[in-house]
Amino acid sequence: MRRSGYRHRMPEPTTEERRNARVILNRLKKQYPEISTALEYVDPWHLLVATVLSAQTTDANVNRVTPVLFEKWPTPEDLAAADPEAVEVVVYSTGYYRQKTKSIIALAADLSERYDGEVPDELDELITLRGVGRKTASVVLAEAFGIPAIAVDTHVRRVSNRLGLTTASDPVKIEFALRALYPERDWEAVSMRFIQFGRDTCDAKKPRCFGCSLADRCPYPDKTGP
Repeated sequence: MRRSGYRHRMPEPTTEERRNARVILNRLKKQYPEISTALEYVDPWHLLVATVLSAQTTDANVNRVTPVLFEKWPTPEDLAAADPEAVEVVVYSTGYYRQKTKSIIALAADLSERYDGEVPDELDELITLRGVGRKTASVVLAEAFGIPAIAVDTHVRRVSNRLGLTTASDPVKIEFALRALYPERDWEAVSMRFIQFGRDTCDAKKPRCFGCSLADRCPYPDKTGP
């Protein structure tokens, strides 16, 4: 069954749940009026690779690596034919460099062979590329193509759970829970604001609950004091 089926198996949010979700997002829009990915890119291909490399490292670290990577292997065809050991040297500082090298070379090969080197703008097609999951695909759709999509990473999961927007832990279920709470026109506004809020305020180990703009909306039981 296609993953989109999650939407039909999940209960519809109540009017109050939607209202609460809207208040939360509106406050985050005020807190972060303009926001986008911190990953630097010039086209969907660059963003796709950068997003894969961003796992378990900082965006700033990826931004130091990608100019070197794309100078050596500018196109999907170039990267698909690259010597893995040479790629490992370039991406080493991003961590998990062997797996990341395998992933970006494999997705480059898929892109070259099946899409003539052009990044598709459909989620169902993007996730067929080796090394590309729903989160990565959603980032590319929203940021590079301006297509409504919700990317769920560890920050989005933590913030969504703590704010009581969903109790799900599975990223796909969280994605569809948020889709149900927000109209499609707001999907682009969700991910990056939740991510930045998770970094700035709703930290995994030491959330800064005192003075949090969403404290009155948050049922999280382990709030921290000043």
